[in-house]
Amino acid sequence: MAETATAQRIPVRFQGEGSGVEELTWGQWAAWRSMELGGGRVDWAGGTMPLLDGQTIEQIVMELAFLIGRHQSLRTRYRLGEDGLPRQVLSDSGEVLIEVVEAGAEDPAEVAAALEVAYQDAPFDNAEDWPVRAAVVCRDGTPAWFLVLYSHMAIDAYGIEALIADMANLDRATGEHLAPVAGVQPADLARRQRGGAGRRQHNASLRHWEKQLREIAAERFPPVPDPPSPRYWEASYESPAAYLALGRIAERTKAHSSTILLAAYVLMLARISGDPTTVVRMLVSNRFRPGFKESVAGLAQSALCVVDTADVSFDEVVARVWKTQLTAGLHAYYDPRDLWDMIDRVGEERGATLDLQSYFNDRRRTMATAEVLPQASAKDINDALPKSRLRWGTNSDDPYATVFFLINAVPDTVDITLRVDTQRVAPDDLVAILRGIEELVVAAALLE
Repeated sequence: MAETATAQRIPVRFQGEGSGVEELTWGQWAAWRSMELGGGRVDWAGGTMPLLDGQTIEQIVMELAFLIGRHQSLRTRYRLGEDGLPRQVLSDSGEVLIEVVEAGAEDPAEVAAALEVAYQDAPFDNAEDWPVRAAVVCRDGTPAWFLVLYSHMAIDAYGIEALIADMANLDRATGEHLAPVAGVQPADLARRQRGGAGRRQHNASLRHWEKQLREIAAERFPPVPDPPSPRYWEASYESPAAYLALGRIAERTKAHSSTILLAAYVLMLARISGDPTTVVRMLVSNRFRPGFKESVAGLAQSALCVVDTADVSFDEVVARVWKTQLTAGLHAYYDPRDLWDMIDRVGEERGATLDLQSYFNDRRRTMATAEVLPQASAKDINDALPKSRLRWGTNSDDPYATVFFLINAVPDTVDITLRVDTQRVAPDDLVAILRGIEELVVAAALLE
């Protein structure tokens, strides 16, 4: 951000029901572990958005106070107990600050984007800081862009959707609440998860995981000779042709585009690793469970998808992926501490360290909606192939997964990102996976 930008801070005072100390929920434990493995770095959800003409700072303050007051996760901090374990500490009131920045001669959108990066990188104390960071960027004193970030300890991406939906329950003229808050709150959820129904679901999930852990190969990716530095590489790929191809495949297979892209991903992992059985951890929202859809909290957990790709057609891989997605999704609700212990125990019994660091995450949130895909001709698909574009991301030595595949929420195209550990997946193979996904999808679409 240029030196011309100036800022002031305005308090947002909030108040809501409930206070006290409780154990972490299963989702909070997963986020806590991710933060520890990342060297203490906090992950954030949210982002920037343009403001409508006429929106005032006072309205934004009212809206943010409404949301934080209603949703306990946004006024919860995390402190270590005498036993060294973290607890969620809920407060019934408090204050966060909105930074109001005058962009001056700069583009307000660019100022907001720079602030987002700065906010994500700024130090954060889980015990003392509220899990909300916000700013308004003005042009000549008029609010133009809004930035808000929420710690992943407080919320996941599906919780952001619940938060946005809850804004309909605010009367912006009076500040009154038009309906009671819906969805389970984190402290109550932690108590439920200790109950009988929660433990039964947990036990069923772990039985499913253990069966698969005893059957899969311990490792799938042989070491890469002379890996580069930094260790972890990222690239993204945009393919309008793959997007057009998805409609034809979906019509034939009756599968969702997420399932089709996961099928192409597992086939490429099998090709690169040399193991036809691919093991991928898929992130599951858990929002289909009672009381979870409207919950502003972190509920997503990973499920284990095991797919045998040997000697079958692309359509058959799609069918197998769909089946394993359904089964895995039912077993993505568990206490992760017991899962971590079980993974270590099974690995010791098998005399090997189990590599379970292959991930898949569809950021588009389209699985729960009616999907509309284009009905394109073969010529349309072929004509779109020259528009494909590879772009490199930021490389780092910060610890990460072996492979992490993301479908980005970009309309009217397939936009995918792959992050890899180059000690296991060489940079050339990273590119081969991204391009290969497009090739597989296009080829499957053009089948007569």
